[in-house]
Amino acid sequence: MQHRSSGRRREIAITTSLVLAGTMLAACGGDGGKPTLNWYINPDGQETLNQIAEDCSTDEYDIEIQLLPASATDQRTQLARRLAAGDDSTDLMSLDPVFVPEFANAGWLEPFDGELADQVLDDDVLAGAAETVQWNDEVVAAPQWSNTQLLWYRKSLAEAAGLDMEQPVTWDQVIDAAADNGGTVGVQANKYEAYVVWINALIKGAGGNILDPDTVEDGRDAEVTIDSEAGAAAASVIQKLAESEAAQSDFTTSNEGTSLGQMYPEEGPGEFMTNWTFVYKNYEGQIGEPSGPADEAEFDDLGYTRYPQTVEGEESKPPIGGITIGVGAYSKNLEFAQEAAVCATSAEAQTALAVNEGLMPSRQSVYDSPELNDAYPEDLLTLFSESIETGGPRPKSAYYSQVSSAVQNRWHSPNSVDPETTPEESAEFLSAVLSGEALL
Repeated sequence: MQHRSSGRRREIAITTSLVLAGTMLAACGGDGGKPTLNWYINPDGQETLNQIAEDCSTDEYDIEIQLLPASATDQRTQLARRLAAGDDSTDLMSLDPVFVPEFANAGWLEPFDGELADQVLDDDVLAGAAETVQWNDEVVAAPQWSNTQLLWYRKSLAEAAGLDMEQPVTWDQVIDAAADNGGTVGVQANKYEAYVVWINALIKGAGGNILDPDTVEDGRDAEVTIDSEAGAAAASVIQKLAESEAAQSDFTTSNEGTSLGQMYPEEGPGEFMTNWTFVYKNYEGQIGEPSGPADEAEFDDLGYTRYPQTVEGEESKPPIGGITIGVGAYSKNLEFAQEAAVCATSAEAQTALAVNEGLMPSRQSVYDSPELNDAYPEDLLTLFSESIETGGPRPKSAYYSQVSSAVQNRWHSPNSVDPETTPEESAEFLSAVLSGEALL
């Protein structure tokens, strides 16, 4: 039975300022001797997360922030080592959604039950976010913020290319438009997780999957389905960009940060770029800076639309990312830790993260809030929430780290991707890795 404290936490108050300095998620203090809950966070949004930790502390426990490495892979490694050793000081952890199945399957996450599960996953939570925190019919983590990718672009470049951005656009159209008009296409194609994000979105956008969704929870026995028409369609897009004049010079090592640089180049018309929700606030904060828009007019030339279609006429499946909060199964303070997780993922906390840090909510009510509508254009908020609601998550496998590494192994370099051979070769290798017949 979850212990519920009363009268210990004052109501969270959110201001409408872009920077919620002094955000009042305040909690009552208490005497010494209280337990301290360790919350391991990734580096995104540290200032606001520290405020949330302080404000979600109560007269019965304090929450202390512990910083994880920047890389999602390194974050997983550090937490997995602790939990595999039965560490009882890992109370709360910020988890990339793709690692939730692995941690839950290993018994490292304490599921939310009853009333708490209903609070964590009520009808306000967007479907794409809700899907990431369930495993074997249990709620094993709480969605805190959600991420998705859009197609960002210079309006003037799209206009010169004759593209109607009010209608869905395909990858073929975007690549051709950029190449024919002196622009580029920014993606994430280095040998790391974001490249798999791109590959997965391309495959799902063509109606396929890396692993069969009906067998993915079978773990090592999941059916590998990357060798398909959808896999070939995805490979064709990558091959086309690799061979196009629209490919950026760092194509094979590109990442989320390097992709930003060609939107406002010193010379040239700019770019089309697939990237996460942080892009808008990033450029807004760089007006007048060397790497950003020269002035408000150039910032207003920034356009955004739904993720491109892999196959014309088939709805795209934008990537789903973000952060969920898991409670360590070996924590000495399970009840307090789960209560703290509910507070840290509340609508008020999500509002603070979105307005302060550009980390978008998992809850629809926050998108509808006055605070977010003061901070973002209404159509952009709608696009974010719709993309999260209807997007395509990566394979929900307890062996996702092996799946990701195997795909990277055969699809990188993007310059060597071939629709005739890459899907088949990657399917054979991934099957061998899952069955233990091959090593990464």
